[in-house]
Amino acid sequence: MRNGWIITRLPSPVKRTGTVLDAANNRDVARDRTAEGGAAGTSGRLLTLLALLQRRPVWTGPELADRLGVDIRTVRRDIERVRKLGYTVESTPGNTGGYRLGIGADMPPLLLDEEEAMAVAVLLGVSASAAHPGIERAALATLARVERMLPPRLQRRVKALRAATVLLVRPPEPVPAAKLAPLAEACAERQLVRFDYVARGGQASTRRAEPYRLVATARLWYLVAFDLDRQDWRTFRVDRVKEVVVTGHTFAPRRLDDPGRLVAAAISATPYRYHAEVRFAISAEDLVKRVAPSVGLVEADDAGSLLRLGADDSTWLASYLIGLGLPFEVVRPAELRAELHELATRLAQVHTPR
Repeated sequence: MRNGWIITRLPSPVKRTGTVLDAANNRDVARDRTAEGGAAGTSGRLLTLLALLQRRPVWTGPELADRLGVDIRTVRRDIERVRKLGYTVESTPGNTGGYRLGIGADMPPLLLDEEEAMAVAVLLGVSASAAHPGIERAALATLARVERMLPPRLQRRVKALRAATVLLVRPPEPVPAAKLAPLAEACAERQLVRFDYVARGGQASTRRAEPYRLVATARLWYLVAFDLDRQDWRTFRVDRVKEVVVTGHTFAPRRLDDPGRLVAAAISATPYRYHAEVRFAISAEDLVKRVAPSVGLVEADDAGSLLRLGADDSTWLASYLIGLGLPFEVVRPAELRAELHELATRLAQVHTPR
């Protein structure tokens, strides 16, 4: 049962438990209809107690007794049983004291009601199908566990929703979860990392960095970090990161207002064949709503706003700008202006008024 998922129908107040399922071992934990009757009643009540402790930061003894339908002494015995199972339950003595679930070495079973279980199933299905290749195996495995434990009517709802949903999303490049997880943990715990990195041109190097944030674009994951050897902020494509080592040494985080903007600036400054500056009459605030950060960098301008973006194909740049449906002026490069002029000429020739 440790580190597993448990889906249960939680009654209120708890006088009996519905089907409680141990997803880690694929079996029923209890099918009890009494509050305290026998070993089955105790195991079902302990699961309900864990679920209650997860739902609020603190519970008083009388509150738990009322929800469980038992007396205070039974609550104390159940708390001790939960502790003996290896879960951390902190308590505060006195009349105003209470119980709360602490942080231990292992994750306690996650108990979900039916609505929560359905939400998890739907989101895991989306994640596994399109959102993040590289972690889809873990998402699919968890999805299979959750769906197996859903009541039949909720299984039908989830299947119907999936069948009726079409995702017009281009899958991102695969990034193994084993690579994302240590970087995310290092960001959260403020621990220095060391890794090998292959740059766009194929140059390999070893980096020592203070990780700050992971930024996901439509296709790629980026690590925003302070490079200790270069003494400056850098962005790293996670798919080019190799051999991540979390050193265990902590650091005081440096100030960075907008890691997403740093990634957008890095993308626009990537050594593409063409780097464009395009002026729009609308404000930067309005243009940001139309241009994804992964496409280019939007800045305020005297005439409205300025978009900086790059690509290896001038035809793609022209098509993208036209697709925005806004009046614009290309400041540079000349190749893009020529591309737009040629495109406009061809369109005008083919689509003369009748």
